[in-house]
Amino acid sequence: MRPLIRTLAILLACLALAAGAHAAQKAFPYAYSQEDLPNGLRLIAIPTDYPNIVALYIVVQTGSRNEVEPGKTGFAHLFEHMMFRGTEKFPPAKYQAALTAAGAASNAYTTDDHTAYHTVFSKEDLEQILAMEADRFQNLKYTQAVFKTETQAVLGEYNKNSANPMSKLFEALRDTAFDRHTYKHTTMGFLKDIQDMPNQYDYSLQFFDRYYRPEYATILVVGDVTRERLRPLVDKYWSNWKRGAYKPAVPSEPEQNGPRANQVAWPTSTLPMVLVAYRAPAYTDIERESAALDVLAALGFSQNSDLYQKLVIQQQTVDTLFGGAEDRVDPYLFTVLARVKKPADVGAVQEEILSTIKKLAAEPAPAARLETVKQNLRYSFALSMSNSEAIAAIVARYVALRRTPETINRIYDMYAQVTPEDVQRVARQYLTESRRTIVTLASQAGGKKQ
Repeated sequence: MRPLIRTLAILLACLALAAGAHAAQKAFPYAYSQEDLPNGLRLIAIPTDYPNIVALYIVVQTGSRNEVEPGKTGFAHLFEHMMFRGTEKFPPAKYQAALTAAGAASNAYTTDDHTAYHTVFSKEDLEQILAMEADRFQNLKYTQAVFKTETQAVLGEYNKNSANPMSKLFEALRDTAFDRHTYKHTTMGFLKDIQDMPNQYDYSLQFFDRYYRPEYATILVVGDVTRERLRPLVDKYWSNWKRGAYKPAVPSEPEQNGPRANQVAWPTSTLPMVLVAYRAPAYTDIERESAALDVLAALGFSQNSDLYQKLVIQQQTVDTLFGGAEDRVDPYLFTVLARVKKPADVGAVQEEILSTIKKLAAEPAPAARLETVKQNLRYSFALSMSNSEAIAAIVARYVALRRTPETINRIYDMYAQVTPEDVQRVARQYLTESRRTIVTLASQAGGKKQ
């Protein structure tokens, strides 16, 4: 019955929000504990009413942003692979057998700003899982032969992604829009660097030594757990992890001084795409910039927007349309993507996107519509927290940005404060021609488009 009670509670909270009561409520409704070990490791525990299940996320604030040396891109993602290569105490087969015996599901992902390792299991296996994770974070060991094998797997993954037109489109966008910052390359890295990875065994050891340190890591535990049970286990297995001293010198990106453009010629049949991007500010939960851009994206490019209704529903010239500013530690991009059904319509679709942005800058959004958008953002967020694993996955993304779940409450407070004038202001300030990059992708093959 507890999940039902939790669902009803969320729905009641959303109804209260619709009635105008949201100002007194926290967007993130769960009580949590947050504390730092002497070595810099942060521990966050979020008890929930969902019984028996525990979701463990270990968030390492190291992503492709940290790859500051020329010729050394892709290593954050490589270590997403290498971390499953085992230790002397738990070699891969033993590690996997323990997970299987516990009925646990384990995986990882890499982003620009962080890498996350996540495992879901029954609460009685908490100590076993924490012990195994602590071992691999502190004692990862692999041979040069194993390293070379894994680098070939990464090259294969790059080649697989490169067969996706949208992946190549965003790769071209980043390479075009950025000059110095490490956001210029994707999390996969530059191809030439991936091809050279088999020769970088010694550097891989250095990368691990630099970044897999407690001051970069946050242990997030969500579910049927208490701080009182969790903290002694973390002290037992993680307190001897030694703090490091390395801090990367991430280069600042200079101001863009004019519009940029690029084209991707796709060798086989595919639908054309247009990607319109603007330099956007870094994530902030103390000013309205991030919140106002999120609201602008919903007004201009969500499924409820006028442009979506026109291009996708009514004219049916576009089958995919979305836009927004992704949260990043450093200034990144506000992007709008459209996949167009006919090559002849690409120019017109691009102009529709630019016209929508000009309209958002020219006149304030209707207040009533703005309130609807803000309420929907909060309502959708509440409904997304449907189980402990979902809660952990959401919180992990915010922990990567500010290392605390409290940033969720702060950013949603910013949403509540956004005015029509704020939306108009950020459109005028950031979505300008001098900050714009447009990248298109078109098929160079003949025949019917897929």
